[in-house]
Amino acid sequence: MKCIIVDDEPLAREGIELNIKEFDFLELCGQFHNAITANSFLAENEVDLIFLDIQMPGITGIEWLKNLVNPPMVILTTAYPEFALKGFELNVVDYLLKPIRLNRFMQAVNHAKEIHQLKNNKNTNKEEVDYTYVSADRKYIKLLYNDIIYIEGMKDYVIIYTEKNKIMPAMNLKTIMKQLPTSTFARVNKSFIVNVNYIQSVDTDFITLKNKEISLGRTYKEDFINNYIRKNLLKR
Repeated sequence: MKCIIVDDEPLAREGIELNIKEFDFLELCGQFHNAITANSFLAENEVDLIFLDIQMPGITGIEWLKNLVNPPMVILTTAYPEFALKGFELNVVDYLLKPIRLNRFMQAVNHAKEIHQLKNNKNTNKEEVDYTYVSADRKYIKLLYNDIIYIEGMKDYVIIYTEKNKIMPAMNLKTIMKQLPTSTFARVNKSFIVNVNYIQSVDTDFITLKNKEISLGRTYKEDFINNYIRKNLLKR
């Protein structure tokens, strides 16, 4: 996995680098003393994992992470345990307290490796599996695709609606759509993804599901009609 270190303390960066060298599945691609320089690197390079310090001058690690669109996996590193809950709300892989012990570092990167492999397998076999996992309420929740009725996008969260409950993982609508099978899920406006198996009817402006009416956005209308209606329309 390609990783970077973002930390304003040289000794902290050196310590994390030494730990990274202990694991052959980690490849260190860069070290940065603030979020600005790291952001520029991230815009031009693919990264799987960020070791991110929280307390940095200028833009803090939390502030930067909140504004990243489709961020890589993140392991937070800090000397302040009070930020732990905030980190998990942002869907980070783990939270390491400085000074970082090697055995604790190993737990964190092994967890990141498992998530990375799961994502790769999901992307490779996206149309073959019938479930996914989402991170919410500080645990991984298994969801069958057939149980998801629709997904609503908020600012920093999505709300996944099923017949039994609703789940609120911290990610944006664009990110979750990339990881769902397009044979089952369709983006129908800026704020909603629907499970096409629950559609009861479609008119010019609205899609009616089993228990919800959702507007059909102008930007998404043509693709939706072509991919999900015309392909399955009985011909006269």
